[in-house]
Amino acid sequence: MDFELLKYLILPTFGFFAGFINTMAGGGSFLTTPLLIFTGLDPTVANATNRLGIWIQSVFGFNKFRTMGYFPVRMGKVSILPSVTGALLGSYLATIVAEDAFRKYLAFFMVIMTLVTFFKPKSSKVTEDLEKDLKNTVICSLVFFVMGIYSGFIQAGVGFLVLAYCVMSGMDYIRGNAIKMFMNLSTATLSMVVFIYNGKVVWLQGILLGLGMAAGAVIAAKFSVRAGNVFIKRFVSAAVILFAILLLVTK
Repeated sequence: MDFELLKYLILPTFGFFAGFINTMAGGGSFLTTPLLIFTGLDPTVANATNRLGIWIQSVFGFNKFRTMGYFPVRMGKVSILPSVTGALLGSYLATIVAEDAFRKYLAFFMVIMTLVTFFKPKSSKVTEDLEKDLKNTVICSLVFFVMGIYSGFIQAGVGFLVLAYCVMSGMDYIRGNAIKMFMNLSTATLSMVVFIYNGKVVWLQGILLGLGMAAGAVIAAKFSVRAGNVFIKRFVSAAVILFAILLLVTK
């Protein structure tokens, strides 16, 4: 089979699994960004094109969580401005970094993000949304600004950090995943503007990848609600171990 045809079949297929993993846990970009590089794209172009897939996935994934009533509205309102501000800065940095340097940054941040997820945050309090006080509002804003920078620059693995913060805040994994989808949608929208302006997006590959990721996201959102918090926590742990192994055995 011709390689050009094969890669167009592989992208939505891998996108489906990445979208499912992204929605349930995070880290799907650990698979899709290297896949796009394998299809012949330069690293920064692959990073930008992958963001189109993330954006399409997040539209469908967030809408599914929202319509099922699992979206923490207050945290969403507090986090959106610092997230997109950070994403603009991170996206700009991603467009001016040299290709060779970007490979090194990508590998470094992928390792760091995977190691971070081995910490299992716990909270004695249980809440469905961000508490209404100044301290939590300021902390939430700062945390999402930093995560926004990382999301705009590389994005791979940021979902693990969002989940960790949400669980530390007292939320369950289902609501944490809803916030993660919302942040991905918000930051990817701003990042896409920067990447498109700089001519970094390959549309066909990005759309094919995104369609598969969207299908995976919708199915994962439904499944996560039925499976429950304990299963998602185990799924996240398994995803962390998988990505840690991949990072150790690949160059």
